[in-house]
Amino acid sequence: MIRAVVWNENVHEQESDVVRGIYPDGIHGCIAAALNTVDGVTATTATLQDPEHGLPQDRLDDTDVLIWWGHAAHGDVSDAVCDRVCDAVLAGMGVIFLHSSHFAKPFKKLMGTACNLTWREAGEKERIWVTEPGHPIAAGLPNPFELENEEMYGEPFGVPQPLETVFLSWFEGGEAFRSGLTYRRGAGNVFYFRPGHETYPTYHQPVIQRVLANAVRWAHNPMPRLNDVHGAPNVPIENALEPLTQKGGRLHKDGEDGFR
Repeated sequence: MIRAVVWNENVHEQESDVVRGIYPDGIHGCIAAALNTVDGVTATTATLQDPEHGLPQDRLDDTDVLIWWGHAAHGDVSDAVCDRVCDAVLAGMGVIFLHSSHFAKPFKKLMGTACNLTWREAGEKERIWVTEPGHPIAAGLPNPFELENEEMYGEPFGVPQPLETVFLSWFEGGEAFRSGLTYRRGAGNVFYFRPGHETYPTYHQPVIQRVLANAVRWAHNPMPRLNDVHGAPNVPIENALEPLTQKGGRLHKDGEDGFR
């Protein structure tokens, strides 16, 4: 069973009647409910308002795939939780960043770039093309598929070159955007998926729910988690795989941590 956690800052649902009307159980509740209908997946939720944002270390240790939605409160996410999430990804936890989570602290840290883009909130049509029809995330999807109303994101998108571009979006106003990108960070699989503006019922759409179910399966790494992802141990001469003698000077003693 793949254990997924759907994280949402849960701010718009509390402040906007429009968003609350579309997602009475929150964006996180909508996504988790859809994932809980998928064979082999069990989904729970966490929010910004929970202690430790709902992501203490023991919960991340038991999470196979984390789905992250944020927009208005990126800066309210604690650096400690951000670091904890990123370390879990490096150790092998899968992670899916949705829509405006391109500016989420963990995404920006994992990407190492500005993650900026152009945007427009006009409720325009989004046509999404599958550019990798053989990719597991695209399994069972029509090509293309459309969303009647969405927020526009446009290029350039300030992210590193992805491993794969699974989806490409066209918008009614003419812009295009790489809307489904995969990465590998350490032992963790990372997927960014663009659709999901909070004032539209995007996550109620069966085709989007299919993408997320596919992405959870793809992001899951069944291998055991890596230990100490920041470790950089010194290997003494006597532990070398081949016989070795010291040559030249040295700064460090055997077993030292080294400089950081």
